[in-house]
Amino acid sequence: MNNKILKQKIEFLPGVGPKKSSLLNKEIGIYTINDMLHYFPFRYEDRSKIKKLSEVTEQDFDGVFLIQALKKTSSGLYNKKRLTIKVKDSSDYAELIWFKGIKWIENKILIGKKYLIFGKPKLFNKTISFTHPETNEYQKKTLGIRPVYSLTDTLKKRFLNNRFFNKIIDEILIKVKNNIKENLPKHIINHAQIISREEALINIHLPKNHKMIYQSIKRLKFEELFFLQLQVLLLKKNRLNSFPGFSFKKNILLSSFYKNHIPFELTKAQKKVIKECYKDMSSGKQMNRLIQGDVGSGKTIVAFMCMLIAIEGLGQVAFMAPTEVLAEQHFQSINKYATKLNLSVCLLTGSTKQKERKLLHEHLIVGKTNILVGTHALIEKSVVFKNLGLVIVDEQHKFGVAQRAKLWKKKKLVYPHVLVMTATPIPRTLALTLYGDLDVSTIDEMPLGRKPIITNHRFDNSRLKVFSFLNKTIESGQQIYIVYPLIEESKSKDYKDLMDGYNSIKKYFPSIPIGILHGRMKSEDKDFEMKRFVEGKSKILVSTTVIEVGVDVSNATVMIIESAERFGLSQLHQLRGRVGRGKVQSYCILMTKYKLSENAKTRIKALTNSSDGFEISNIDLKIRGPGNMMGTQQSGVLDLKFTDLAKDIAVISKTRLLAKKIIANDPNLIKPENKPLFLFLKNNKKNNVNWSRIS
Repeated sequence: MNNKILKQKIEFLPGVGPKKSSLLNKEIGIYTINDMLHYFPFRYEDRSKIKKLSEVTEQDFDGVFLIQALKKTSSGLYNKKRLTIKVKDSSDYAELIWFKGIKWIENKILIGKKYLIFGKPKLFNKTISFTHPETNEYQKKTLGIRPVYSLTDTLKKRFLNNRFFNKIIDEILIKVKNNIKENLPKHIINHAQIISREEALINIHLPKNHKMIYQSIKRLKFEELFFLQLQVLLLKKNRLNSFPGFSFKKNILLSSFYKNHIPFELTKAQKKVIKECYKDMSSGKQMNRLIQGDVGSGKTIVAFMCMLIAIEGLGQVAFMAPTEVLAEQHFQSINKYATKLNLSVCLLTGSTKQKERKLLHEHLIVGKTNILVGTHALIEKSVVFKNLGLVIVDEQHKFGVAQRAKLWKKKKLVYPHVLVMTATPIPRTLALTLYGDLDVSTIDEMPLGRKPIITNHRFDNSRLKVFSFLNKTIESGQQIYIVYPLIEESKSKDYKDLMDGYNSIKKYFPSIPIGILHGRMKSEDKDFEMKRFVEGKSKILVSTTVIEVGVDVSNATVMIIESAERFGLSQLHQLRGRVGRGKVQSYCILMTKYKLSENAKTRIKALTNSSDGFEISNIDLKIRGPGNMMGTQQSGVLDLKFTDLAKDIAVISKTRLLAKKIIANDPNLIKPENKPLFLFLKNNKKNNVNWSRIS
C-alpha cells in the first residue's frame, strides 16, 4: 500500500478539517487515513429494498421509504420547538418529526420533491410517524447495504454521525484503490481460499452484497489470527535460540521422593507433565511452560517435583501465589513434603514481620533457603536470590504482565525456568493462542477415588430444607463452607449481607461452632479461623471469596454459595472445588433469588450440568470473552477485531498449523514467496506481540 497516502492526516480530507479531526483523534483514536480504513463497521443496514408505507406494522423495524414532501408545520417555542412534515408515497401518508436541527431540515426539504428516508416507523391510531429520520435526495447510489460504525455521544452531538463516516469512507476508498498492498503470499491466499486484502478492505466498508461481507470478514479474521500465530511462534523460536537456561539434568532427589515419600499414586497425566518439565529443564534452554488443570487435579505436587529438579541442580525456587491465604496454604503443603527431604522452605507475604524479613533476606542471598513461597511481596527489590533457578506462578492470570516480569528478571547468569499454573482450564488450541509462546501441559484427569461433586440449584424459599440437609451433614461428622459475595471489601451492604447471614446461621445452629472469614479481618484472625476449621474445631465456615482457590480441607463436603447469581462462572467452579477433596460424596448448593437474568441462568445451568472445568470455561469464554476471563485486558493484548475465540477454534488451529509450517521451511522469512510476510511484520512493529515471553 502506498504509505504516503496511508500516513496522510485525516484533517486534510474534504469535509473534515482541524476541528473534526481533533474530535476523531480524541474520541476514537483516528489520526490518519490508515486509522480510518481500519475503523471497521460493527453492523450493516440493508437499504436495498424500498418499503411501502402501507406495509408498516406496530412491530416494525428500520426501513427505507421513498416519499414526497407535502406540507411543513412548525410549532412550539425555544427548546420546545417541533417540525412536522406531512409526506406520502404511492400507498399511504405519514409524518416526519424533528425536535432538533429544525432550521437545517426546513431549508433542506422542499415541498413537492421526492426523498429517500431511513428510520424506524411508529404506528399509533392509524397514523405512521418517523422521529428524526435520515433523509437523502433520491439517487440510486443511496440504496444498498450501508455500514454502521460505533460512535460516541460527543461525535453524534457534533454531527460526526454515520452519514459523515460513510462520506469520508467513500473519499478514502477512492484514494486508496489500487494502492492496497497484499500482506499474504499467493500460496497462502489460495490455500486458505480467501479474497485479496484490497477486496476485503473495500467490501468491509462498502459491500456489494451480503456474500462479500462474509468473504471480507473471513479474510480479515484469517489475517489477524495468522499474524498473531506467526509472531507468537517466531517469538518462541527466538526465545529458544536466544535464552539459554539452566541445564538441570540430575533427578536423584525427585526419584527418592517418588519412591519413598509420595503420599499417593500419581495419575498418568501428572506423570506426563513432570516428564515434559524435566525435558525442558534439562535441555539448556529456558523453560516457559503453562500447566493447566482443573480444580483439585493435583498441580501442586507436580510443581513440587519440578522444584526438586531445580534444587538438585543447586538452583533456588520462587513460588508466587495471588493471595496471602493461598500462599500460606501452598507453604504448608510444600513444607510438609520438603521436610521429608530436609529442604528449607520460607514464606514471605505482606504480613511478614520486619525482623523475620531481615533474616529471610540473609538466608536467601547466601543460598540457605531452597524454596521461597509468597505473594507479590516476592517481586520487591530487596528480595535477592543467590541462584534463582525456577519461578512458579500460581493462578498466573491474577498477576499483571509487569509483575510477573519483575520476578522473572531476578537472575544472576541466565533467566530462571518459568512454570505458570492455572485452574481455569481452556481448550489446548486456545491456550496456545492466549498464552503466546508458552508450551502447554494439561492435567486432564482427576486423582483416583475422587467422586464428582453433586451440584444443585435452590431458590431462597427452600432455605429451611437446605438447613435441614446441613444438620444431617454435621451429624455425620463432616464440615460446611457457606460463601457470600463480598465483591468489594469496602461496600457496607456486602458486609451487612455476610454478617446477617452469619447471625441467622448462628440462630439456626445455636450449639454448633461456627467460624467467619473475610477480607476486613487481621491476618492473624484469618489464620486463627482457618486453623480452627482445618483442625475440625469449627463445623461451619461462613466466608467471602477469600477461600476461592487452593484451600484444602478434605473433611469439608458441602459448599453453599449464597447469591450465586452475583458470581462469574469460573469463580463458581473454583469455589465448588473447595469440597470433594476426600472420599465422602460432596455437594455444592447454589442459592439464588427467584428472578434471574438470562446470563445468570446460563451460568447456573452450566454448573449444575457439568463438573468438567474445560467445558465450563468454554461457556464462560462465550459469556465473558477472553480479555475478562484471562486477565489479558490489563496487559492490552488480544485486541482482535474479527475473531470470536470461543467460536473460531477451527480458524485458530488452521492458522497455527500454517504458521508452524512456514517457520519450519523458512525460519527467517527470507524466501521470495514470503517477502510480503516479512515486510508486513517489519512495518507493523508497534503492533507486534511481545507479551508472551513473560507468560
